[in-house]
Amino acid sequence: MPKSSKVTQRELSNEHVTESVADLLALEAPMDYKSSQMSMNMAGGGPPPIGKPDISPDLEDGRPAWNSKLQYILAQVGFSVGLGNVWRFPYLCQKNGGGAYLVPYFILLILIGIPLFFLELAVGQRIRRGSIGVWNYVCPRLGGIGVSSLMVCGFVGLYYNVIIGWSIFYFFQSFQYPLPWSECPIRRNGTQAIVEPECEKSSATTYFWYRETLNITSTIADSGGLNWRMTLSLLAAWIIVCLAVIKGIQSSGKVMYFSSLFPYVVLFCFLVRGMFLKGAVDGIAHMFTPKLEIMLEPQVWREAATQVFFALGLGFGGVIAFSSYNKRDNNCHFDAVLVSFINFVTSILATLVVFAVLGFKANVMNEKCVVENAEKILGYLNSNVLSQDLIPPHVNFSHLTSSEYAEMYGVIKIVKEDSFAQLGLEPCLLEDELNKAVQGTGLAFIAFTEAMTHFPGSPFWSVMFFFMLINLGLGSMIGTMTGITTPILDTFKIRKEFLTVGCCIVAFLCGLLFVQRSGNYFVTMFDDYSAGLPLTIVVILENVSVAWIYGTKRFMQDLEDMLGFRPCSVYFYLWKYVSPVCLLILISASVVEMAISPPGYNAWVQDLAMERFQSYPPWALAMCFSLIIVAMLPLPLVFLARHFNWLPDGSNKLSVSYRKSLTKEASTLEDETRFILGKNPSEAPSPMPSHRAYLGPGSTSPVELITNSTSISGYGSGYQTNPAPPKSES
Repeated sequence: MPKSSKVTQRELSNEHVTESVADLLALEAPMDYKSSQMSMNMAGGGPPPIGKPDISPDLEDGRPAWNSKLQYILAQVGFSVGLGNVWRFPYLCQKNGGGAYLVPYFILLILIGIPLFFLELAVGQRIRRGSIGVWNYVCPRLGGIGVSSLMVCGFVGLYYNVIIGWSIFYFFQSFQYPLPWSECPIRRNGTQAIVEPECEKSSATTYFWYRETLNITSTIADSGGLNWRMTLSLLAAWIIVCLAVIKGIQSSGKVMYFSSLFPYVVLFCFLVRGMFLKGAVDGIAHMFTPKLEIMLEPQVWREAATQVFFALGLGFGGVIAFSSYNKRDNNCHFDAVLVSFINFVTSILATLVVFAVLGFKANVMNEKCVVENAEKILGYLNSNVLSQDLIPPHVNFSHLTSSEYAEMYGVIKIVKEDSFAQLGLEPCLLEDELNKAVQGTGLAFIAFTEAMTHFPGSPFWSVMFFFMLINLGLGSMIGTMTGITTPILDTFKIRKEFLTVGCCIVAFLCGLLFVQRSGNYFVTMFDDYSAGLPLTIVVILENVSVAWIYGTKRFMQDLEDMLGFRPCSVYFYLWKYVSPVCLLILISASVVEMAISPPGYNAWVQDLAMERFQSYPPWALAMCFSLIIVAMLPLPLVFLARHFNWLPDGSNKLSVSYRKSLTKEASTLEDETRFILGKNPSEAPSPMPSHRAYLGPGSTSPVELITNSTSISGYGSGYQTNPAPPKSES
């Protein structure tokens, strides 16, 4: 090695060297150590000193790791594929042009979904910390990103587990025949038996949901006290989640084998069964019939972007937390593309299932409508209100088809044009039934349950359906809880079992807000305000901190060092320009919609047996905006605290697992340094030619790069006492 080299100069100055052999050779081409000068030109011709065996850094640093690649992929799939794929995506397809909606969704999945998902996977895998540690390292002044992400995870986890509790309640109610929501209850009024009025005005499934399950009040201001059945269901849900995540990925990884795969078994079973139901083809055809004129509306693109954004779980911290337990050389680009497309295909599969079943339900309701209106016409014929001449001769009232009723309805409407409205006849069009858009709890607990009451063996299908919902929700909750516990465990020395149990107990107590009789209104409030805008801001700041502050060129170089190949250059432009612009447009559209849409909720009015929109009272309105403010407050607070040096720079704070490994690394580092500097310059190996160019700022040689490196790749096996925070590209 030449005398002018950095290592030789440091030898003469007795300056302590902190780089390891792995760091010094990080940018060098692979070499055969058996035939190299390092092994052949040793003093005395003997073999080199035998150091520690080559142990993977993933085992060395003490951080837990996934047992297999399959387990990791299933965890990411389980987190990203959730309840929204079943009850949100089909609704958006129906609302926004059927099959035409898939075009903007797929385009936005390519432009913002996969690139941002890849970005989160990469930073988590390379830095190997949770959301707080990652963003403290990338840009300390934007360290509030991780805290805001954790806050949003907390808010979402509170109400999301309530939905799992509802599914648990319906799951246990399904073990009876007939299903309890298949018929309206009978009320005794003395010797007279009458149908419950609230049920008669709505439907059996609607009544069971609002009255038997939620026992809901008419306003958000009337709490009505705790619903003890929902309280027990929520407790069961939190116990299940706690047991699943209590050991970290050691326990949750095993749970994912079942909770991630079982929903696909159920969806395929429902699809096969649904295709044999009458009207299923009508539902699927209605679903995928493209309405191209709707596709050009801005609202369609905004909702497609929002769905892409939330479907992949961006910004929650769960994606980063899961990837932080990966090996550093894992191909996270392949993972990003694979999980994104599994998510997309799952959404299409769920849409096929939902509309096959809803097509069957629409056919049943249409036949029921035809029968009821045919009885009205027979009554009018018997009372001479209508003439027999109006009835086509081929019509048989005992076997009346939808087409025959439509023909008869058209004739009567033309002849009795003046008095037609007084007859009270309905058109009974299958298209009208299919156009009744439902989403969320309305789809799962009302429309779908009603359809299943008409299935042969309905209890079996009901048990399968709600068990599927429980597993879908559990996979998402595991990711959400990991997004909360991982950054805390990385920052503080706490036993994960105590932290997990403590978080679940606190969350259950806070969740009592949602199991009051008015709790459903608070679920709607949190769903509308706690995650949408804050999470979008979190993700755009993640994008900006990597692409513009840390530097896209430097990040691409880090990816090449980590993956062994350079990702497609299109990611450079997507991260730097396309994704930030798309996210800014999405934020602007969300703020505009929030400003023009009156804040309120759909209240269930018991006397009318129907929903009615009501505005939030002042205290509830203040609560809505408090959710947004509290979630985003860490962003400016951490920025100001770091700017004025009120808060230590969190970029240098190692995780607990890293602190445990420091003593091991120190001894190894000393041996490696002695091995390098203990030779005469003539005996030192000549430098190997660099196999790649470093694109980051301020470095001219490999050793200078290692000495001054501030890239994510420097966060490997060699630590510096006070590494400088990353600087932006020049």
